[in-house]
Amino acid sequence: MLTHLHKQLLNDYQHDFPLSARPYQDIADELGVTENEVLTAFTELNTKQLISRIGPVIPPNHIGVSALVAMSVPEQQLQAIADKISAYPEVNHNYEREHLFNLWFVVIASDAEHLFDVINEIERETSLKALRLPMLDDFFIDLGFKLDLTNA
Repeated sequence: MLTHLHKQLLNDYQHDFPLSARPYQDIADELGVTENEVLTAFTELNTKQLISRIGPVIPPNHIGVSALVAMSVPEQQLQAIADKISAYPEVNHNYEREHLFNLWFVVIASDAEHLFDVINEIERETSLKALRLPMLDDFFIDLGFKLDLTNA
C-alpha cells in the first residue's frame, strides 16, 4: 500500500528533482517531513519496484554517445538476460518487444570506444549478438504521470 508520502514523491519528483548538495533534505523541507523519511520512502518504492532509478534523462548524444541496441533472446532466457543487461550502469533502460528482436536497450557511454566495449561485453556475457542501430532522429517521450493524491 502506498502512503501519502510515497504518492507525493512519485507525483511531484518525476521532473524538477532538486539539484543541490542535499536534494533529499530539500524534498523533506518542501514536504514537511524529515530527510530520513524521504530516503526511507524512496527505498521502499525501489524495493516494491515502483521506481527503478533516480537520475537525469539526458537527450541522446548531448553528453557522450549512445546507441539503441536490439537482441533476439530466447523467451525462457528473456528475464535473466534483461536483468544482466540492466546491471550495466551504461544501460539507460531495456524493454521487451513483440518481434524477432525482442529485447531492446539504450547504452550511453563517455565515448565511442567505451560504448563499443560495453556492447561487446554484453555480447560476451549473454552469448547473444547485438544489433546496433544508428540514431537517425531522436524522440523524447515524457513518461510522467499525475497521481490522485486525494485517497492517500
